Order: sequence, then structure tokens, then C-alpha cells
Amino acid sequence: HLVVRGRFGARVLTPLGDSVLIEVFGPGQSFGELALLLPDARRSATVEALEAGETRSVFRDDFSLLQREHPGVKDVLLRLLAEQLRRSTDRVVEAHHVDAETRVRRRLLELAALYEDGVVPLTQEDIAAMAGTSRATVNRVLREEQKLDAVALARGRTQVLDASDLERRCRRS
Repeated sequence: HLVVRGRFGARVLTPLGDSVLIEVFGPGQSFGELALLLPDARRSATVEALEAGETRSVFRDDFSLLQREHPGVKDVLLRLLAEQLRRSTDRVVEAHHVDAETRVRRRLLELAALYEDGVVPLTQEDIAAMAGTSRATVNRVLREEQKLDAVALARGRTQVLDASDLERRCRRS
């Protein structure tokens, strides 16, 4: 799926059966690429619309025909998958070597970049899942950032007011 408008969230089930948000896709991004290459690919996540949105779908049979006619199409798909692998590798390294507070700030900056007004309409629980930490840690970090006027908090949403200030605190960690 190629995202035309709106935001879509990828969720996975934990071993305890909890559904956690691991990624948010916005316009210009894609998801579900493995289904084009692997006929029996098992889904690694469930993607749901977080708001009204639109995607363009590419089906495996159509993709096979397209790549026969235009061999370079497969290169585009491989670049998309390589970028996803790089992001996943970065997240694994980050989970092992970066403190939770910095991970919260980084996820918040990434999420704010997906929304024109910098307002992230996700719960602290969702941000915690994406940062690999607890809701209590997210709450503490957001309250600290609110005192520094970097964010504004409201029920179920966080607005990034000063991304550059927030980013500076990510680099110091």
C-alpha cells in the first residue's frame, strides 16, 4: 500500500497478548511490501487507519506483470525494504544503547514530522510502545518538556512547540 493521505498505524501482539503500536505511516510512505515478494508471507503486523485516509494498492499479480515489463520496478521495492531494514536495525541498536527518555523524545519528533501542525494525536500508551518504555516514563518526559515549553499536552494528544529544542536534548543523551 502506498499512503496517499492520512496516517496508518502498524500494531503487533506482544507475547502477553497486548496490541502495541510500533510504527506510523503517513503520505508518501508504504507498508505491506513483503506480500509482493513472498507468496505465502505471514503478516508481521496489522495496519489500521488512525484517521480518514487513502492508499493505493499494488497486488502481487499486477506487480509481477509490471516487473516483467519494467525490471527497474523491483529495484524501487528493494530500496523501500532496505530503508525499512535500516530503520529496524537503528531501533534495535537504540533499544539497547539509548536511554528511555531520549527514545521518547526521538519518537515524538518523528511523529510530529508526520503531522503538519506538529500535533500528535496518539495516547501516551502508544508513544510508550513506540519508544519501548512505560507510559509512566512517557508521562514524566512529556511533563518535563512541557515545563521547558517544548510541548503542549492535552488529552490524547501532544503538540511539539519547539522541535529544535527537543532535538538538542536528544543529541546530548
